[in-house]
Amino acid sequence: MADLKNRKLIYLKGFLFLLMGILSAGLLIIQYPNFQFVSLLAICIWAFCRFYYFTFYVITHYVDEDYKFSGLGSFIGYLIRKRRK
Repeated sequence: MADLKNRKLIYLKGFLFLLMGILSAGLLIIQYPNFQFVSLLAICIWAFCRFYYFTFYVITHYVDEDYKFSGLGSFIGYLIRKRRK
């Protein structure tokens, strides 16, 4: 599959991910409307966002400026290669 280069499609893809997250979280909250569940869901979302930021920004800007990640699979491969050295 070729890289997506059209800016409008890139923005559309990003907003579709946002919409998918809002709808799925909303449906979960409707199904389980209690404070504990909503709090744990919010912490889960926040933690995964921070992990994503860590893998794509912190590593490339503070740990290894030469490496450019192309996805989470690439990050796992990077960790495995670094461990072998």
